[in-house]
Amino acid sequence: MELSSNTKLSTLSDVIETEGVLDATGALQQRAAQIREDAVNWMCYRQGNMITQEDYNFIIVFDQARDKKARDTILETQAHQCSKTFLSLLGHISKDQTLQYILIMIDDMLQEDKSRVELFKPTKHSKKKTDSLWSPFLSLLNRPDFFITNMTSRIIAKLACWSKELMDGSDLNFYLTWLKDQLRQPNNEYIQSVARCLQMMLRIDEYRLAFVAVDGISKLVTVLAGKGNYQIQYQLIFCVWVMTFNVTLAEKMNKFKVIPILSDILSECPKEKVTRIVLATLKNLIEKPEDSSISRDNAIAMVQCKVLKQLDILQSRRFDDPDIVEDLEFLTETLQRSIQDLSSFDEYSTEIKSGRLEWSPVHNSEKFWRENTPRLNEKNYELLKILIYLLESSKDPLVLSVAAHDIGEYVRHYPRGKHIIEGLGGKQQVMHLLSHDDPNVRYQALLCVQKLMVHNWEYLGRQLEKETSQAIPAKG
Repeated sequence: MELSSNTKLSTLSDVIETEGVLDATGALQQRAAQIREDAVNWMCYRQGNMITQEDYNFIIVFDQARDKKARDTILETQAHQCSKTFLSLLGHISKDQTLQYILIMIDDMLQEDKSRVELFKPTKHSKKKTDSLWSPFLSLLNRPDFFITNMTSRIIAKLACWSKELMDGSDLNFYLTWLKDQLRQPNNEYIQSVARCLQMMLRIDEYRLAFVAVDGISKLVTVLAGKGNYQIQYQLIFCVWVMTFNVTLAEKMNKFKVIPILSDILSECPKEKVTRIVLATLKNLIEKPEDSSISRDNAIAMVQCKVLKQLDILQSRRFDDPDIVEDLEFLTETLQRSIQDLSSFDEYSTEIKSGRLEWSPVHNSEKFWRENTPRLNEKNYELLKILIYLLESSKDPLVLSVAAHDIGEYVRHYPRGKHIIEGLGGKQQVMHLLSHDDPNVRYQALLCVQKLMVHNWEYLGRQLEKETSQAIPAKG
């Protein structure tokens, strides 16, 4: 279901529904403007019997129409011929330059009037079981020419979002997978257009769920973590934001580590449009989940990622946008309340889950470890597994040092700690760090290994003492 009833969503969505700065400055539209200047010689195609007389007659007239009124007049009597001709041309012409021109004509026509998507709806008499508005276009996504594939993608997004028929099944899976794969293409000059298509698609709930099913959120977060330009940041955060209007997705979102990344962007990007969309997303992550514990965890994660500090800085600036002011007030009040309710273990747990370890006070607190060590066993050793994963995957010497230290403290304070850490594969990961390039990492790894070994010797010593006492008869 499209969330047009939400005023804020509708306001921000105007960006993706109108031709404006976003399109005019995009690489795809700049290239399209160049292609429009080089008109196709349709007569050559007719003389070579590559197109029918019927298609030739229509395309000549339609190509020469210079405004919406003229095109409306043509379509009043030739609506069926319009889709028939365009689909015939796409199916019979292979020259890239001509295909580019045809796709631009179709995209312009749809952008001019959303209702024209229905022109491509298969007739009841001719419709095959596999036919749909978008099926004739999907195969073009496999073309080697990047302009053709990305212009086709724009058309598919319009057909899928503006028609009365929703895309589903294998067609939807194929298209969303294609979009996701384009995000990870290195130096993709048309990534802005890809993001625009996702902005359109993800406003519709059925498409959000399908995008999650093809592991789309992970890809969005990975690209955002790559520090792209502010326009791409805005568009991709917009995609995350619209997904958080689905309660289930809002409750799962921070499992993808989105809060630390949004926190970084909030502190690094000075653009107001980026600030606005980040704040709106953070607010949704607290406001939309129905499970209050998830809202609380997300708020704590924001505190851990120093969002509150950034909010203080932003409040010193003047914003004319009432949405920014409202979101700033909401987040500031909510995060300040969460600090008051924050226990030392909550703080520790949130830090571990964020993956951004630092020498915060709890790590070196003897009282903390004495009181909270057994809690690291909760939820099937969730926090211990994260610590071990960080030892294996992190490249940050600080993270590695703190993780090794914490595993050592757990072993030192929990009687069965060594056995549990070995069972989870932690000892092997710590041993690998003994040869790490960073001296601090090597030092913490060595201390952790010593704690593992000392624990072992203490156990053996107790066993030896027990066996000795049993072997020597008591003096009578």
